[in-house]
Amino acid sequence: MNQPLRRPIRLREATNSLVYSSLVERVADEGSRAWDVHLRGRELEAEGQDVIFLGVGDPDFDTPAEITQAAIDALHAGRTHYPGSAGIPELRAAIARYRIERTGQPVEAEQVIVCPGAQNGLYVTLACLVEAGDEVIVLNPAYATYQATVRSSGAEPVGVPLRAENGFHLDPADLAAAATPRTRAILINFPHNPTGAMVEAKELAALAEICQANDLWLISDEVYAEVTYDSRTQRSPALLPGLADRTVVVDSLSKSHAMTGWRIGWIIAPGGMADHLNNVMQCMLYGCAMFIQDAAVTAVSQQFQEASAMRAEFGIRRNAISARINAIPRLACVPPEGGMFLMIDIRETGIDSLAFANRLVEEEKVVLLAGSSFGASAEGFLRLSLTSPRAKLEEACERLARFTARLSDLPR
Repeated sequence: MNQPLRRPIRLREATNSLVYSSLVERVADEGSRAWDVHLRGRELEAEGQDVIFLGVGDPDFDTPAEITQAAIDALHAGRTHYPGSAGIPELRAAIARYRIERTGQPVEAEQVIVCPGAQNGLYVTLACLVEAGDEVIVLNPAYATYQATVRSSGAEPVGVPLRAENGFHLDPADLAAAATPRTRAILINFPHNPTGAMVEAKELAALAEICQANDLWLISDEVYAEVTYDSRTQRSPALLPGLADRTVVVDSLSKSHAMTGWRIGWIIAPGGMADHLNNVMQCMLYGCAMFIQDAAVTAVSQQFQEASAMRAEFGIRRNAISARINAIPRLACVPPEGGMFLMIDIRETGIDSLAFANRLVEEEKVVLLAGSSFGASAEGFLRLSLTSPRAKLEEACERLARFTARLSDLPR
């Protein structure tokens, strides 16, 4: 496809004498167009085409029934009124207990701010920590909205590469080199989206040293912390000496409990930051729906067999699809250490990732996301989401192999 999938925003486009704010420019970056190929897939599906969607990280599992029933019961009980902007006390306390049980980090209920998903949590956190003229270090590749979320605060994102030859692991030397007097915070997420890499103990120790030496905030997006493979566990940086008072943790139930559409997450704030977060939340929305918060209390207060089965299935898919991709000539992948995505190395095909993704959806009706949508370090890769049944994933691999075979005229 040579034409853009949607008309790009013309910055400060005027209607008569009216213009938009500079915010529309700051958030209209390459990441905002990451899902254009997904939208094209929906168009083809509406035309009756058999499209396989492997672009979005939305688990193909139902929310555990007991959680759903808790929301239904709360609705019948009339839990539909203003909840307060910081979250209902029962949920804040339950999240604090959940955090202690999962990680050992001591957390008080007063440190917890409930928000409609981790994305909102990142937005509110940055609004409290940075402003125009500041810099925020962001790992590259990065989740597609990170750059725009940083820019919406007025700050400027500064990319630190996660290199393919290093398994997309963090190189502390690159991180240290990126820090300047203008740097205010570092934004990380591990297990990493899109690459599935995790952060090792020595990398965490170096991260702590850099934050302390430069007096930086650390924002840790931990939404994939429950989805790890090969008996790995991801330690939160908030547990390291010297980081507890400067680390803001953002988390949600979206991935761990298959609750993406519920829009329920939280921020764990150090010191007195929770009061500032609450003030910002009051300006945005007056709290998450009370019946959803009641369901979240159920979610974080017990173990669910359905959630454990979902994570086990992701592990099976990860192993099977990694092996299948590695059997396709000129394609390769390294099984992710965590998360629900798999990075396909297409560099031997000689096609850039965006052209590959666009041609793949048109010719074989498979939606994968271009690595370039996540940053320069992911060029030459495609992101495949493991959030479809195995039969669909296997069929997608067959179509991918068929498409790649037609590229025989390109250099190997």
